[in-house]
Amino acid sequence: MPKVVDPDARRREVVDALFRVVVRDGLQRTSLRAVADEAALNIGSLRHYFASQQELMDFAMQSMLDGLTDRLLRHVEHIGELSRHPPAERLRLAAGLLAELLPLDERRRAEVTVFLDFNAAARTNPAFKDLSDQAAAGARRLVRRVLTRLDESGTLRPGRDLDIETERLTALLDGLGLGAVRNPDVLSPQICTAVLAAHLGDLAGEG
Repeated sequence: MPKVVDPDARRREVVDALFRVVVRDGLQRTSLRAVADEAALNIGSLRHYFASQQELMDFAMQSMLDGLTDRLLRHVEHIGELSRHPPAERLRLAAGLLAELLPLDERRRAEVTVFLDFNAAARTNPAFKDLSDQAAAGARRLVRRVLTRLDESGTLRPGRDLDIETERLTALLDGLGLGAVRNPDVLSPQICTAVLAAHLGDLAGEG
């Protein structure tokens, strides 16, 4: 009897293989052949699931964004009633949510690495632009939502301009992500989380 293959599971395996190749070799050196070898598939089998490299890239990025969104929504549920918590706990919960955007462990490091390579490619490849714009807009919406929750719960110092603070915090997260991927020995996960916590503390007027 022929082996029954779950198409969704096989696609996830291929996407995982793509991420490993991009993290190891960079997006520019990633090809269907390299991904097929990494996934232990022949190229014909891989093309059964993804007809082209562009289709695979689009699916992989959308899968990553969907997975990240699911995790963030679970975190948002925990800070939905911030006023129930003392101020320090509000800041801790907010920092934990935003830390999902930072390369603090192997999974998040792979996501940020792939995202950075993808964004760089989107500058010259129009096929990647929509997903790149979608990811950037989603990150800003998340940051704005967190800051709004903190503001509404009375955690932030009065008079903060949330438009400006959204851009400041988004830029901080972008910078930490880029620096931690490029120079992990300099910008460790511990330093990233400490910098994020310090920034949120400043917004709240701590210290």
